[in-house]
Amino acid sequence: MPGPRDLVIGTAGHIDHGKTALVRALTGVDTDRLPAEKRRGITIDLGFAALELGDRRLAMVDVPGHERFIRNMLAGASGLDLAMLIVAADDSVMPQTREHLEILRLLGLSGGLVALTKCDLVDPSWLDLVEEDVRALVAGTFLESAEVVRTSAATGLGIDALKESLARLCDSAPARADSGVFRMAIDRSFTVAGRGTIVTGTVASGEATVGDELEWLPEGRRVRVRGLHRHDRPVEKVGRGARAAINLGGVHHSEIRRGHELASPGYLTASRILSVEVLASDDAARPLRHRGRYRVHLGTAEVSASLSLLGGNELEPSSTGLAQLFLAEPVASVHGQPFVIREESPPSTLGGGRVLQPSATRRIRRRDVREVDRLRRLGSADPSTRVASALASARLAGWTEKTLARDAGIPLGDVGPAIESLKRSGALVELAIGPRRSAIVLAEVVADLEDRILRALGRLHEASPRHSGIARARVASALADLDDASLVSTLIDRLHASGRVVADGRTVALAGHEPRLSQAEKKLKREIAGAYRAGGFSPPDPSEWSAKAGARASAVAELLALLVDEEQIVEIAPGFYLDRDAEAEMRRRVFDRLSGGGVMTMAEIRDLLGTSRKFAVPIGEYLDRIGWTCREGDARTLGDRARSPEPVEEEARS
Repeated sequence: MPGPRDLVIGTAGHIDHGKTALVRALTGVDTDRLPAEKRRGITIDLGFAALELGDRRLAMVDVPGHERFIRNMLAGASGLDLAMLIVAADDSVMPQTREHLEILRLLGLSGGLVALTKCDLVDPSWLDLVEEDVRALVAGTFLESAEVVRTSAATGLGIDALKESLARLCDSAPARADSGVFRMAIDRSFTVAGRGTIVTGTVASGEATVGDELEWLPEGRRVRVRGLHRHDRPVEKVGRGARAAINLGGVHHSEIRRGHELASPGYLTASRILSVEVLASDDAARPLRHRGRYRVHLGTAEVSASLSLLGGNELEPSSTGLAQLFLAEPVASVHGQPFVIREESPPSTLGGGRVLQPSATRRIRRRDVREVDRLRRLGSADPSTRVASALASARLAGWTEKTLARDAGIPLGDVGPAIESLKRSGALVELAIGPRRSAIVLAEVVADLEDRILRALGRLHEASPRHSGIARARVASALADLDDASLVSTLIDRLHASGRVVADGRTVALAGHEPRLSQAEKKLKREIAGAYRAGGFSPPDPSEWSAKAGARASAVAELLALLVDEEQIVEIAPGFYLDRDAEAEMRRRVFDRLSGGGVMTMAEIRDLLGTSRKFAVPIGEYLDRIGWTCREGDARTLGDRARSPEPVEEEARS
């Protein structure tokens, strides 16, 4: 048998239309708690009360109706499931009636009712006219088919009928999605003697239990739940839809303010950049402007922001588009979360929308068709499409099931099956992105990275036309944002396996690439190769070739590198090369001399090769480096690599 159902309902309407009085008539609670509210007779800040209708538990949020306190109204309206639009019978529809209704529409509410108040003050015929005005107002909105209940808080007229209507509304309200991860936007922070810091808010998702550790955003600090109250009653646990007061340890109440959030650790990330789908209000006084400065209301936060439209310089009323918000301070959000945009001066509601990327890391350029398309797919109604797009946006950044639930707008329990489905379809690739780290990355992201490497190789071949290959490290340095050489090397190996590049442990080249040499350079290259073959263990100095080459001197270094790439010569030390056959003969002679367990001094290496000490010293150091010999003081014995049948080409070229 299902348990009690928790829902949040908020009042809405013009100032002095009896919202607070109606809540008091329903619950017995006066939600005007501030001295200024008592003195002035108007609601200034949010008020809260509880109403139980059988197994339906309603958290009632009473909001101010004055236009000067619209920011407080927005903070209260952000977590609502249902709305109760209140219109005074002696006043009918007024400016804040219209604006509050538009705000509720922009916030995505789908259920509510209309309460006509002060009905004892007017004639029945006048009431009929007021109800006609209200019906005309809500036509085409989520309240078009809502019940209209006539009430009077002063006489009790219609209060029981209103409770019955609220019960029916609760029963018909669709269940709102719950990510399964705890999150609560804070609307109040204060201290209680003997208890410390208390924060209040409406639980948006998940559950919190006494003793839990939570993360406080945007600070990113951990705090502990020391106690919980639900509607002024101590409880061990609070869940989605409950009004909660949380006693926190590890933070002073003065540090926390409205707009901050509490969440399970690792779920939310505060960001200054949000990618969004934006809607210009039907009744907006002016279009939304590209690079316009606005006030953005998100959750219980209010923050100044710059709007960057991705599809034009203006967004006309009733139009939708993709955009990014650049916030003056970081705010935490989740995929699909609604927000409202207001003009700073004169204050008015211009539009709203929903978050598509709650933690965007960079500006999206209008001409970046791929990124704009990924953003558009994040707005898809299909959860698997959103998951794939969120992974595409994450690129190589690490992700967890919690962050993917946040970024794709799906319940935590659905993330695992979604990932497995993408794996089965081949849409995900496991990629090594470091010596000890790998990541599950969307295949289209890997394809994009591989394409970037191919384009970089093309540019490097153009810059060094005489080279047969490009050093892997040079390719990595050409891709500034992929500064992990291991990642670049992994991508090169994938390209090599698919036949799109030719690569070894040190260099890489586009498949089919050939060095471009002039006839004179080809002749010089042959002369250099021949000189090293003839030089044996006493090779020529490269500087000699630079002197002989004259006008072609600048090409000598590249020709030597090309001969190394083609394995005609081996670089023993910087500026010191041996013919490939000479290098192999050198290793053979040393192996024959030492394989019986003997030792050799540097002088004996010199004599064995018939060369001078000038060449013997770097040769000896080279043999040590590749593991062919092992130096012990002034003597050398046979190294481990010489005893192994494996080739030494990679060590010879390192």
